[in-house]
Amino acid sequence: MSEAVPNAVPDVAPTPELPESTVSWRGVAFFRRMLLITFVLGQTAVASYYLLWILPYHGGTLVEIGLIALFALLYAWIAVGFWTAVFGLVLRLGRGDRYSLLNRHSADQLDQTPLARTAVVMPIYHEPVQRTLRGLRAVYRDIERTGNIEHFEFYILSDSRDPNVWLEEQAAWKAMCDELGAKGRLFYRRRTVNLNYKSGNVADFLRRWGRRAKYMIVLDADSLLSGNTLVRMVQLMEREPRTGILQTNPTLINGQSMFARLQQFANRVYSPLFSTGLAAVQMGDAAFWGHNAIIRTDAFMAHCGLRKLPGFGLFKGPIMSHDFVEAAYIGRAGYEVWLEPGLGESYEESPPTISDELTRDERWSKGNLQHLWIMLFGKKIRFAHRMAFLNGIMAYLASPLWFAFLALTTVEAAQMALTPIDYFPEGHQGLFPRWPEWRPLWAVGLALSTFALLFLPKFMAIFDVLVNKTSAKFGGFFKMLISVFLEILVSMLLAPIRMLAHSRYVLGALLNFSLSWAGQNRTEETTWKDAFVSQLPGMIAGLAWSGFAWSLDMMFFLWSLPVAIPLVLAAPTSVLLSRVRVGQALRRHGMLLIPEEIAPSKLLNDTEDERKLLPRLKGLTRFEEAIISPGLNKMHQSFARPHRATLRQEILLRLCKTCLRDGPDALTRSELSHICRDREALSWLHRAVWRAEPESYWGRRLTLVSNQT
Repeated sequence: MSEAVPNAVPDVAPTPELPESTVSWRGVAFFRRMLLITFVLGQTAVASYYLLWILPYHGGTLVEIGLIALFALLYAWIAVGFWTAVFGLVLRLGRGDRYSLLNRHSADQLDQTPLARTAVVMPIYHEPVQRTLRGLRAVYRDIERTGNIEHFEFYILSDSRDPNVWLEEQAAWKAMCDELGAKGRLFYRRRTVNLNYKSGNVADFLRRWGRRAKYMIVLDADSLLSGNTLVRMVQLMEREPRTGILQTNPTLINGQSMFARLQQFANRVYSPLFSTGLAAVQMGDAAFWGHNAIIRTDAFMAHCGLRKLPGFGLFKGPIMSHDFVEAAYIGRAGYEVWLEPGLGESYEESPPTISDELTRDERWSKGNLQHLWIMLFGKKIRFAHRMAFLNGIMAYLASPLWFAFLALTTVEAAQMALTPIDYFPEGHQGLFPRWPEWRPLWAVGLALSTFALLFLPKFMAIFDVLVNKTSAKFGGFFKMLISVFLEILVSMLLAPIRMLAHSRYVLGALLNFSLSWAGQNRTEETTWKDAFVSQLPGMIAGLAWSGFAWSLDMMFFLWSLPVAIPLVLAAPTSVLLSRVRVGQALRRHGMLLIPEEIAPSKLLNDTEDERKLLPRLKGLTRFEEAIISPGLNKMHQSFARPHRATLRQEILLRLCKTCLRDGPDALTRSELSHICRDREALSWLHRAVWRAEPESYWGRRLTLVSNQT
């Protein structure tokens, strides 16, 4: 059993003596950030002024003051995304960002840079074993094709609790080692105590083996990085010794359902603008997304220890979302964190359904809200990293703010429709009455400007594709255009659903509701029952709100429909988007295509290799295979530990006898794990099973095996 992760790292580690940066970029970063702030605040001020004069009493009531404040905050939030995309488009139309790491060095300089030992780390938890390791096998082969495999080591770090899962992980790892000839280069470790989830898993690895490698590359279970990208990352880190983390922008792939295909299409078309603009603004103060990144191991070990939050409620205990925090900590130690979109060939997968995305968002929302404590009270955190915290917080806090804005507009409409006109509203100081005024044309103009901020970046992305002459990679211009309009339509349908769900998650996080940790769904579709159970509150809320709006005013009713209709249709929308057959039908007709589907790389082709790492006997669980198969049983014994105490021997013998007599279903998951972790127990049960009577549970299992071999 591994020991708990220590809190030995001080809150602020001493800054080491670091070499000077190869390029002075902070002045440029300051100018770009000030320019962004100027554009955002200037545009927000104009829009808020318009809203002030659109409202009947021009901000003369408390409700209207609340509306203006919320609108200004939300409009600024949208404007940040818009101007980030504009920055990205300008740079992409030019020669790129000459201050980026990739543009500082020529290809020849990088090719001549020797590599250093690098650990490729994949933390997993109850993932589909064959699917996950097939991806890691493809990464291994792609590095082999570069001729640099001797510089890389691979670590599968399991936190799985179900013995049927981790027994399969062990067996598949052994099979992959044999297939690739990777013994001594590909390692597997399972923690028996999964303290602090993924961050604790990585911390445990670093404590045990971190000194073996100069760099660490973190992959998620659905992550892929090409061999060329991995090699280039190491070379850049070698030439930029002040860089602590180098992050590249992942591309979504392997989408099968309609929802996943929409997500990956949007990511592939729009992301180059946003990621280029974001990298240009953040520069050496970029965020870290937790995967598909290379990390300077010694700097990370010295400065990125995660203390428990010392506050109250939500802000007390372990940090759930660790990646932004680690970037901020490594930044305050004097290192740089860079986002380099130009590296390319970095991939991950999207959740297959909106339900799975929202389940993930529930965890992320609580983790991101915890960052508020570090943003406000963290010592020596750079301003850019505090803004990254704010950006992550607003990703979820924006939803309840939009909800509050809609609630206040409803109150305003109700007051105008149901109460007499107040010529002397609260706070009015003048001698003369205040007459309410309506400016419908101004309201239309303000609404159009807001929609422009939301949708213009999408059309800028289309323009970027045309300029770079890459529309053929998306199935041709007209099919790409239709796909964009389809994506816009679906995003409008999903926006109110996400708003309501995120509002609930934020409220739950603030009340410090506990969350479960489970493996992610990669393939299952949403059933009608699950859709109605999860979406019924929103559907009722949408109907009630639109009905109330109808009773107040026809114009207000029409204004409410873009929010109410998606909520009413939430269940069928969830079901339709989860369907694989719909996604595949769109693909057959050339819709929502991405370049990686039209011309896949060798890396992606390798992930489609359907050969099983570990053949499976039908009708048997992985635990039963581990007990029956002589080869598997011997292999699992090599992972297990010997008896430690007499009392333990007695308990294990009792568990083994129960399993022999009644089968594994008679034991709990924890009891099965005890057997699988003990060498003598595995051996005893294997021998006893092969002597079992033909009519016993294990005798029938042996007959099943003999019929298949």
